[in-house]
Amino acid sequence: MEENLANRSRAELETALLEGSRALQATLAAQQRGFDDHFQRLLNDSERALQEAFPGAFGELYTQNAKAFRDLYAELRLYYGGANLHLQETLAEFWARLLERLFRQLHPQLLLPDDYLDCLGKQAEPLRPFGEAPRELRLRATRLAGARQGLGVAGDVVRKVAKVPLSPECSRAVMKLVYCAHCLGVPGARPCPDYCRNVLKGCLANQADLDAEWRNLLDSMVLITDKFWGPSGAESVVGGVHYWLAEAINALQDNSDTLTAKVIQGCGNPKVNPQGPGAEEKWPRGKLALQERPPAGTLQKLVSEAKAQLRDAQDFWISLPGTLCSEKLAMSSASDERCWNGMAKGRYLPEVMGDGLANQINNPEVEVDITKPDMTIRQQIMQLKIMTNRLRGAYNGNDLDFQDASDDGSGSGSGEGCPDEMCGRKVGRKSASSRTPLTHALPGLSEREGQQTSAAAPPQPHASPLLLLGLALALPAAAPRGR
Repeated sequence: MEENLANRSRAELETALLEGSRALQATLAAQQRGFDDHFQRLLNDSERALQEAFPGAFGELYTQNAKAFRDLYAELRLYYGGANLHLQETLAEFWARLLERLFRQLHPQLLLPDDYLDCLGKQAEPLRPFGEAPRELRLRATRLAGARQGLGVAGDVVRKVAKVPLSPECSRAVMKLVYCAHCLGVPGARPCPDYCRNVLKGCLANQADLDAEWRNLLDSMVLITDKFWGPSGAESVVGGVHYWLAEAINALQDNSDTLTAKVIQGCGNPKVNPQGPGAEEKWPRGKLALQERPPAGTLQKLVSEAKAQLRDAQDFWISLPGTLCSEKLAMSSASDERCWNGMAKGRYLPEVMGDGLANQINNPEVEVDITKPDMTIRQQIMQLKIMTNRLRGAYNGNDLDFQDASDDGSGSGSGEGCPDEMCGRKVGRKSASSRTPLTHALPGLSEREGQQTSAAAPPQPHASPLLLLGLALALPAAAPRGR
C-alpha cells in the first residue's frame, strides 16, 4: 500500500508540475508567434512602401538593384522567424554588394573590373559611404530579435526542467504529506502550510536554484524593452527598413566625390569605358513621404505592461512550492491544531527552509543530498547565463548567436522547445557563429549607457502605426505568485 501510494503521490506531483510548466510554455510560445507575425507584417508593409516609393525617388539606382532589396527582405523575414543565420553577416554582405552596384551606376564612364571593386570595398569601409544607416539598422534590429530569442530559451528551460524526475525521498515525503492522515484515521485534516512548504522546498530544491539566472534573463529582456519605444526606439526598424535604405542611398550620393577620390588614391585610376557616357549622370535623390505617427502614449503603455508582465514571471521557480501547496495539495488555510503536521492533527513547529539546494541541509521532511545537484538543471542554468549575455550583446548592437546551444539539439531560442504544435520554425541559412559565449550574466546596463549607445543616431524614420505589438505580448500571467 505504501509503495502504491508513493507512486501515486509522485505521479500526482509530476502531473501538477507539468501542467504548470505547460501553461508557461504555451504563454512563451504564444509570445514568440506574436513576435514573428508582427515582424512579418511590418516587413511586408515596409517592402510594399519601398516598391511603391523607390522607383520614383531613385530611378534606376533602385530598379537595376531591385533583386538585391528583395533578397534583403527575404533574409530579414527568416531572421525574425528564428532562422539560423547572423544578421551582422547578412547586412554586411548586402551593403557590400549594393556599394559595388551603385558605384558602377554612379560612374558609368569608368571600367570597373571585379578586382577593382574588391579594392573599392576595402577602401570604402572606414569612410562609411552609407553614413550611419547600416550601423543603426543593425543595432536596433538585434535588440528586437534578442527579446524573441530570450522567450525561446526561457520556454526551452521550462520544458526540460519539467521533465526532471522526482527523487524517491521526495515521493515518500509527498505520500506522507497527502495520504498518511487517511491511514491514521484523520482524513479530514489538510496539510499544515509550513509542513507542505518544507516538503516541496525539499522536492524542488534544484529547481529553485534556477531563480537567480532566470531573473537575470527576464531583467535583460526588460532592459531591452526600454529601447523599444520613443523617437529613437528600435520598434521603428522593422516597419521602417525602407527609410533606412533611403537614408543610406542619399548618404552615398552625398559622399560620392569624397569616396571616389579615396578609392582612386588607394586603388589607382580606373580605365575609361570607351562605350560609356561622356559625363556622369545626376541621379535623383529620394524624398519619402512620412506617415503620421501614432500617439506615443499608446506605445509607452504597451511597453510598460510588457515590462510589468515580465517582472511578474520572475519568481516562477521559487514560488512553485507555495503555488502547488495552495492550488494542488489542498493545503490548510491556517497553521493550527486542526491541520495535519505529518504525525497527527496539530501545529507544525519546525521552521520553513530557505529556497534552493544548499538550504535543504536541515530539511526535516525530505532527505536531500546537497552535494549532488541535478545535472539537467545545472545545464539549464548555464543556458540562462548564455542567453543573458547574448541579450546584453544585442543591447550593445552585437549579433545574436542563433546556434543551438542546448544539450539535446532542441533549438534554444528557436521556438522548438515549445509544447506540441506550438513550435516555431528554424531554417538553416548560414553557418553558425564560432563566438564563445560569456559565462557570467551581468544584465544591469544603465539608461545612461543606452543613451550613449544611440547618441550618434541619424534623424529617425517614422515608425509604422503597428509598432511594437510583439513586446506588449510578453508573459501575461505567466506564473501565479504564492508563498
